[in-house]
Amino acid sequence: MTIKRLVAAMWLASASASVLAEQSFTVQDIQVEGLQRVALGAALNNLPFNIGDTVTEYTLSKSIKTLYAAGHFDEITVLRDGNAIIYRVKERPTINAVEFDGNKDIKEEQLQESLTNQKIIVGEQLDKTIIRELENGLTEFFHGVGKYNAKVEIKLTYLPRNRVNLKLEFKEGDAASVRQINIVGNELFSDEEIMKDIESMVDLPWWRFMSSDRYQKDTLKGDLEKIRSFYLDRGYLRFDIEANTVAVSPDKNSVYVTLQVTEGVQYTIKGIEFVGDLIGQDELIKAMLPLKDGQLYNGALVTYTEESIAKFLASFGYANSKVRTSTNINDDTKEVALSINVAPGKRVYVNRISVTGNASTKDEVIRREMRQMEGSWLSNDRLEMSKLFIQRLPYIEKVEFETKDVPGVDDKVDVTFKIKERPSGSFNAGVSFGSYQGLAFQFGVEQQSFLGSGNSAGISFNTNKYQKSVNLSFTDPYFTLDGVSLGGSVFYSDFDGSRAGLEAYNQKSYGTGVNFGYPLNDFNRLNFGANVVWNDINSIQEFDQIRHFRGVLIDAANPDAAYKFTNYELLAGWVMSTLNRGTFPTDGTYLGANIKVTTPNSDLTYFKTNFEARHYIPLSSDHAWSFLSKLELGYGNGYGDNNGYDHTLPFNDSFYAGGQNFRGFENRVIGPRAVYRYVSAIPGLPDPFNGSSGGLPNSSKYDTYQVSRRSFGGNAMAIGTLELIAPTPFLKEDYANSVRTSLFVDAGNVWDTEFDISRYDGLTQALDSSYYQPGLLDYSDAGMMRVSAGLTVQWISPMGPLTFSLAKIIRKYEGDEQENFSFNIGTTF
Repeated sequence: MTIKRLVAAMWLASASASVLAEQSFTVQDIQVEGLQRVALGAALNNLPFNIGDTVTEYTLSKSIKTLYAAGHFDEITVLRDGNAIIYRVKERPTINAVEFDGNKDIKEEQLQESLTNQKIIVGEQLDKTIIRELENGLTEFFHGVGKYNAKVEIKLTYLPRNRVNLKLEFKEGDAASVRQINIVGNELFSDEEIMKDIESMVDLPWWRFMSSDRYQKDTLKGDLEKIRSFYLDRGYLRFDIEANTVAVSPDKNSVYVTLQVTEGVQYTIKGIEFVGDLIGQDELIKAMLPLKDGQLYNGALVTYTEESIAKFLASFGYANSKVRTSTNINDDTKEVALSINVAPGKRVYVNRISVTGNASTKDEVIRREMRQMEGSWLSNDRLEMSKLFIQRLPYIEKVEFETKDVPGVDDKVDVTFKIKERPSGSFNAGVSFGSYQGLAFQFGVEQQSFLGSGNSAGISFNTNKYQKSVNLSFTDPYFTLDGVSLGGSVFYSDFDGSRAGLEAYNQKSYGTGVNFGYPLNDFNRLNFGANVVWNDINSIQEFDQIRHFRGVLIDAANPDAAYKFTNYELLAGWVMSTLNRGTFPTDGTYLGANIKVTTPNSDLTYFKTNFEARHYIPLSSDHAWSFLSKLELGYGNGYGDNNGYDHTLPFNDSFYAGGQNFRGFENRVIGPRAVYRYVSAIPGLPDPFNGSSGGLPNSSKYDTYQVSRRSFGGNAMAIGTLELIAPTPFLKEDYANSVRTSLFVDAGNVWDTEFDISRYDGLTQALDSSYYQPGLLDYSDAGMMRVSAGLTVQWISPMGPLTFSLAKIIRKYEGDEQENFSFNIGTTF
C-alpha cells in the first residue's frame, strides 16, 4: 500500500508543468500542511535538503520516500509555489484502545505481546499496512492448533482528533480431530507399540479422559521425536522418518496423518572413549557411566549420560560445560563407537546474591537457609538446595532463582532469589454452635515470622461449653548460627467432661515447658524438651477403666478428695523431611517419631509415643496432581506401680480419633467407651432396731453394666490416609500454592490394650438413659476399622488457614451415632 501511494504521489508530482518545473531551482521556503501530533521539526528533519539547497524533481521524489519511511504519515503530496515547497500530509491515526473478542485458544497476554512486537501499542501511531499481515499470522496460528475454520478480522473505528480503536474479532470454530494415523514401512513393531506414548491420539481410552484428540502442529512435531526416540532407545541408529503428510478433510473437521518410516537394524556399542578435560575426576565419571561396551545402543542412556556429566561438572562450579557424544557407525559389523567430548569451560563463581519480593521477611531469615554462598563457585545443586529450604519455610509460598553474567567478566555471575510470601501470621476469632460442643468461641493470634524475624510467637484462647484453654508459645529456629532452635510455652486448661457428654469429671491443668532442636544434617533433626504440668481432677464419675489411675492416686484418709498430681515430662523426637514445601508439599517424604516420658519422681509414671509418615508422589510435571499416603501410629502405657496398682497411660492423656485427624467422624466418637459395672445385691434380714433390711452381695454373674455413648480414648491408635491432590477447578494459577483440593480416604481406629472385656461376658445391661449407649459394644473394637471418604479444600487466607471438608462415612460401628455425611469448616489443618 505504501508503494502505491508513493507511485501516485510521484505521478502527481510530475503530471502538471504548473506544479513542478523540470529544471532545478533553489528552495526559499518549506511548508508542511496537515500536521496534528507530529512536530514540524520532526517532519523537516526527515527531508534530504534544507532551505537554500538546489533541488530537482528527483530530489523531491526522494523526499517523499524519506517521509514515508519515517512512519508518521499515511498520505503525502508535494506542491511548488514559486520557490517554496509545500508538503500536504495525512498523519497516521493514534491507537486509542485495543479490544479482543471471541479469543479462547490465545490468551490476551499473548495477544498483547504479539501486538507489541508488531508496534501496535496504545498511544502510538497505527501503520495500517501491517493489519493484513497480522490477520494472516493469527489465522496461521489457529491452523497450527487444528482450527482450520478459524477467521480473524481486525476492525477499525475512527474517532475525533485522528484517533482509532482496534477490535480483533476471532471466530475460532472447533478444532479438527486426528481421525487416523497411518505408519508405512514398519515391520518390526506394530502401530500400537510405536504410538503408545504419543500425544496425537485416535480413539482415546477411557483412562485418558484428560487428554484430547485435537490436532496440533507442535504436538505432532513432538510425537515424531518420540517415535524417533522409540527406535533409537532400542538400538536402531539408522531409523528415519522419510516423510510425514497431514491431510485435512473437506469439512476441515478431521485430520489424517501418514508417516513413511525406515526402521533399519540394531547396532551394538563397540568402544567408549572420553575426549576433553574431566577436571581430574576421570575415575568417578567413568564409574557413573551407565553405557557399557557390548550392549545395544540406547539413545535415552546417551542423553542421560551427557546430562549426568554436565550436572556433575556443575556441582564443581563448571556451570557452562558442554558434553556431546559423537558416533562412529560401522554398517558392516552393525557396531557403533562412542566418543564423549567433555568441555567444562571456566569455573564460574558467585559474585553477589540478591533477594527480592520479601516485603515482610528480613533478608537474613532467607539467607540463613541458603546453601549457595557468595564468593564460592556456582553449584546448581546448592542453588536447588537453597530454593528447597527457603520454600519449606511456612511463610514462603514460592521461590525462583536466576543467574546473570557480571558485565565484563566471563567467570562470575550474580544470583537473584525471587520470593513470593504468604501471610506469616494468622488471626482467628469466631462463634460456632454444634450439637456436641454447643456454643463455642475461639480467638487466636499466631505469627510464624514475628516482625519478619523468622521466630514464631502465638497466643490462643478457646472456650466452649465444656472447655476453656489459653496457650502462649515462642520459638527461635536459629537460636545459634548452626541451626539450634530454642522455644518455650505456658498453658492453662479447664475441662468439664460432663458438659461434653463424656464421663463426668473436671480437670484443671497448667504448666510450662522448654524445647530445643539440633540439626543432624540438612534433612534430619533431633528435638528435646521438658515440661512440668500440675493437674487437679475432681467430681469424677469413676468407671472401670480408671481403677488403676484411682488406685495410684487415692488418699486412703480422704478417698473422696480430688486427685492432685504433678508430672515432670521429658520429650525427645526425630524428624526427617525431604518435602519440597513447608505448606502444601507435593513431593518428598516426612518421617517423625516422638516420645514423652514422665520422670520417676512424677506422681504418674508413663510414656507415650507417636509416629507419623507422609509420602508425596507428583503425578504431573508441574505437580498440579500429586498422591499422598499417610500413616499415624500411637502407643502409650505406664511403668512402675503404687499402692499395689500398676501405672497405666492416664485417661486424660489418651489418644483420640475423629474431627481433624479422622474426617467425617465427630470428636470422641471412635474408640473405647467407658464401662460402668454395678454390683448386684440380695435382700438381707430386717434390722430389729429401725426395721430396715440390709443387703448382701450377690454373685458377680448377676452384676449389671452400662456403656457411655462417647469414647474416652485409648492407649493405641492407627490411622491411614490415601489422598489424591488435584488442581482446584475455576481457580487462577496465581492461587495454586494457596489453595489445595484433595480427595481422601481415611481408615483407622483407637484401642485400649490394657482392659479385659471378657470380664463382662454374660452380664445384663442396666436400664438405658440418655447418657448411656444401649447394648454392650465390643469394647476393644478389635478388627473394626472405621473408614470415611470425601473432599477437602484448604486455603491459606490472609486471616489464616481455613479448611472445608465434606465426608461420607463408608464404614462405621453400630454405636458411632454419626450421620453418613459430615460437613466441617475449621481454621486449622
